Amino acid sequence: MSASTRARPHPHPLAAAARVVVLALVAVLTLLATHDARQLWWIALLAVAGLPALLAPEHRLVGPLSRVAEVVVLGLAASQVGAVATIGGEIGGLGASAVLPYLAVPVTVTALRRRFREGAALLAAAGATLLVAGALTEVDGRPQLTQLGYLAVCAQWLILAALGLYAARTLHRVMQARNEGKPQPYAEATRLLTQLRTVARQLPGATLDPGGISEHLLEELRSVAPADRAAVLSASGGGRLVVLAQVGVDRVDWETTLDADSAIADAWASQQPQTAARSQARSHRGGEVSALIVPLVAGVRTVGLVVLEADAAHAYPPPVVSRVTGLTGPAALRLEAALLFDEVRSLATNEERQRLAREIHDGVAQELVMVGYGIDNALATVFDDAEETAEALRTLRGEVTRVITELRLSLFELRSEVDRHGGLAAAIAEYARTVGASAGLRVHLSLDESTARLPAATEAELLRIAQEAVTNARKHAGASNLWVTCEVDPPYAQIEVSDDGQGMGDQRTDGHYGLAIMAERAERIRGRLEIRPRQPSGTTVAVVVGSSPRRDNVRGSTAAAEGE
Repeated sequence: MSASTRARPHPHPLAAAARVVVLALVAVLTLLATHDARQLWWIALLAVAGLPALLAPEHRLVGPLSRVAEVVVLGLAASQVGAVATIGGEIGGLGASAVLPYLAVPVTVTALRRRFREGAALLAAAGATLLVAGALTEVDGRPQLTQLGYLAVCAQWLILAALGLYAARTLHRVMQARNEGKPQPYAEATRLLTQLRTVARQLPGATLDPGGISEHLLEELRSVAPADRAAVLSASGGGRLVVLAQVGVDRVDWETTLDADSAIADAWASQQPQTAARSQARSHRGGEVSALIVPLVAGVRTVGLVVLEADAAHAYPPPVVSRVTGLTGPAALRLEAALLFDEVRSLATNEERQRLAREIHDGVAQELVMVGYGIDNALATVFDDAEETAEALRTLRGEVTRVITELRLSLFELRSEVDRHGGLAAAIAEYARTVGASAGLRVHLSLDESTARLPAATEAELLRIAQEAVTNARKHAGASNLWVTCEVDPPYAQIEVSDDGQGMGDQRTDGHYGLAIMAERAERIRGRLEIRPRQPSGTTVAVVVGSSPRRDNVRGSTAAAEGE
């Protein structure tokens, strides 16, 4: 973003309204108190003094200096208006109350901007100005500072302004304390994701999987508490627990049923540590045992249990329990994050597993079945017609070569990704060239990529859509030429893959699953997928993300290039 378009701080609407309203109020009160329109020049001077603070409220020097100028002018104006005012009778100086309500304006501005120390400094400056001006201004031959009414009015407005500033600061502290107690979704998400990224680096022996974190936790616990056997259990659904990690001489058949009468079930239900004088393992052979079960609680949710057992009586007194819970508290959050990460990772990879399963079933598996049938036919004729058998074996060799080529292309597709330095266009071009060379397609590339980059997730989805479109053209279209157009100008991007094959007829129904996958990918990145016939023959698959003023021109030039 350029400096000319960068957002600038605007005057606070309440501050601007307060200045206008209070200036009008003190102007009317000054006229009523003095019956002298010449005293209104003080009001004009107040407006001029406050104008810089109104226009540049966030400036480091202009804003504070302007507010100091306001309170100084205000003190001088209050002393002068109080000296010439006709109200008050024998108690002189009450006329200062006509101007002093404006003191609320600069103090309120500092409170709105949470500059409470500056507000206190402004009050001190106002008080000092009122004292100095009162001492220098004479009324009937005596300093105005000796007038009881002047002192009372000044003290009244200074105290009211101080109380208002204190109330604003107290309210701010109360609201801040309440906000700190509430969950902050983005802050929590950032903290957890940062912890996921750094847990493998900061925790020795830990990885990003729940098992690694559990093993490291058991190592830490055995350093502060005796344990001949120990395990970390986690919920798996259906009212049962699974063992994430365990340590001990022998493997233990732990109690994993939450509805059983056991300390494990009690600890899970109560979210409190439990001790027992009997083993929590179904395979224990008897003898003196001490068991400690500590729930791993993250927030209000129990994410797992730690079970420690020692072959001795009273092995877990309260001090030991306290040391154990001191370690399990932070570990609960790490384990919850790892479990959630593992679940998200499983969901993210499930779609690719399904796609690969269908590709293998409908592609390589069927091809291998046909190779098997060919081998059977060759075996049937090996003794009757050697020439026919040789021809069949040559055909089988060709089929095996083709299947191997398909496998290599599938592996290349899985390995392909957008390089941090190469960009999306380079990744798409490399894939199109490789596939075209293996399939005998003539590839025509049109690449126009900005130096700016799209988000990594968007680039990955666009690459997969382009790969699927190129694969469909290679497998199902029977094409001779392949046109690939890639324009990237963030936040806009357009990818087009066209072929001169047989089009979207009935003979290409086996590619419809791939088209559905492309549509889902485009929807995830808020893109638009278009599949249309290409004239005079073939199909065009296009995906567009965002909008660009050059979009129509690019499409026109692409169509012209294809026509050539």
